[in-house]
Amino acid sequence: MEPITVQSVIHASVSKVWQCWTEPDHIIQWNFANNDWHCPKAENNLTVGGKFSYTMAAKDGSFSFDFWGVYDQVELYKSINYSLGDGRKVAVSFIAQNDATLVKQIFDPEEINPAEIQAAGWQAILDNFKKHVEAES
Repeated sequence: MEPITVQSVIHASVSKVWQCWTEPDHIIQWNFANNDWHCPKAENNLTVGGKFSYTMAAKDGSFSFDFWGVYDQVELYKSINYSLGDGRKVAVSFIAQNDATLVKQIFDPEEINPAEIQAAGWQAILDNFKKHVEAES
């Protein structure tokens, strides 16, 4: 399958967007696709070769999983590339646009769910991120 791209313009500075994207205290507040889910735990070692791990869980306790990977490239305020635990690649770009920041994610899809469902899920999380950052600014 072809890589999938999701993106959003966040009305905040690139430094604020970066902070909310990378700090565990912020990650747990936005890293879920809908209000039936939450992210009760986030660990992040934002260095090349460093690992991140986010626990994604249904609020009713019926299901949870760890979303994790290893950083391949980190360029402060510009980009983060990582490999997921299953080997898929993700590239995130942070592009300053006057008083806003374009966040663009390109990811290798997994083979179980249709690409449209994966794109919708990742976009929903990115939309949640936008709401969080803009409420913080």
